[in-house]
Amino acid sequence: MKIYTKTGDDGTTGLFGGARVKKASSRVEAYGTVDELNAVLGVVRATGLGELTDDALAHVQIDLFTLGAELACVPGKENKLALPLLDDDDATRLERDIDDGEAQLEPLQTFILPGGSPQAAALHLARTVCRRAERAVLAIDDAPPRTALVVYLNRLSDLLFVLARVANHEQRIADVPWVPHPRPAT
Repeated sequence: MKIYTKTGDDGTTGLFGGARVKKASSRVEAYGTVDELNAVLGVVRATGLGELTDDALAHVQIDLFTLGAELACVPGKENKLALPLLDDDDATRLERDIDDGEAQLEPLQTFILPGGSPQAAALHLARTVCRRAERAVLAIDDAPPRTALVVYLNRLSDLLFVLARVANHEQRIADVPWVPHPRPAT
């Protein structure tokens, strides 16, 4: 099988279920951003994370592939995927991972800036891409996304924030506090 099909040369792509849509459609933007998030998580995992963080993200990458596949379907044809879709249990798993991560950390006393260790910085980047994916999913204009997808992405961004703090903690590097610059005297 060749990697190129030439069917998209006219600026369209095929959805599961048979329809063709413009590559610039809100649906393609959404699943493309989910794919981008998955790729960023691959980069994050290549930075050398703790075992629990890496295991959690390995599971998330599989989830994101499933989520993207659902978004790449003609609305109402998701059953053609023949795979279990994300549900409330998946968001609950992320909540457990968040709680496990927070149990290792001191409570936040201030806002923090992205940074610290390379692992934490990469996780913060993934968090921002996750938020963009969430916005893109909410912007799909041909059919509203299932609530489970929006909840999952919302929890995932929270998890990525906590995992960034965990990465700094494991490296014994302090989170970078946000300290506003004082206003100059007038």
